[in-house]
Amino acid sequence: MVAIVQNLGARLVYHINYVGALTKLFFQTLYWTFVPPLKRERTYQQAKRIGLESLSIVSLVSLFIGIILALQTAYQMQKLSSEIYIANIIALSLVRELGPVITGLILAGRCGAAVTAELGTMKVTEQIDALETLATNPVKYLVVPRFLAFTFMLPVLTLYANLIGIIGGYLICVYRLGIRSSMYIHMTFDALQIKDLVTGLIKTLVFGIIIAMVGCLEGMRTEGGAEGVGKATTVSVVTSFILIIAADCIFTAIFYFIFP
Repeated sequence: MVAIVQNLGARLVYHINYVGALTKLFFQTLYWTFVPPLKRERTYQQAKRIGLESLSIVSLVSLFIGIILALQTAYQMQKLSSEIYIANIIALSLVRELGPVITGLILAGRCGAAVTAELGTMKVTEQIDALETLATNPVKYLVVPRFLAFTFMLPVLTLYANLIGIIGGYLICVYRLGIRSSMYIHMTFDALQIKDLVTGLIKTLVFGIIIAMVGCLEGMRTEGGAEGVGKATTVSVVTSFILIIAADCIFTAIFYFIFP
């Protein structure tokens, strides 16, 4: 019994320290973001890696999500002779929830892991220590460009993912279910409100911050050589996934139940 309590206490202390480390890194990043000079070239390179190079996988996943939503919804709506409302459900599901969450998870798995592996390798090979020796702040040089790239590119990719998902639903509804193209487009825009779009984008900003902070923190505290890099990458992805889902749950409750 004592061992169980000690183990729970140790885990609680670890998680509190982890949240503290994330918070500290976040405020350090915010501070150095507004301290000139801004590393525009490095930020552009990271935005290209995170945004442009992720377009193909985001397109593929979003298209299939839209198709799956249309097929699953049609299966139920056909029983009620309400196929016309499939467009509403697809649009709201994508813009409010699936678009931001799926895009966030994709970038956490693809780019968050890459950031952790890159910084982790720099840490174990003492390149980060070398930056400090050269009077270069690692947060300014390494974290800020990735932070800006994630927080800017994730909302852009989410808007793109929403569009591709709606197109996927369009293909099924128009060419499989026989719904008129004009009717699908009308029902889609009729269902959406500015609030749905804004709340989805607010979520993506937070998701981008989560991915950037977790990825950079795990990379910069990596120890133990190649094995440590692998462990840090795994922890980074899993932690990002959990925090993204938890943040989505909190924001959904706030936006649609506490302040509807």
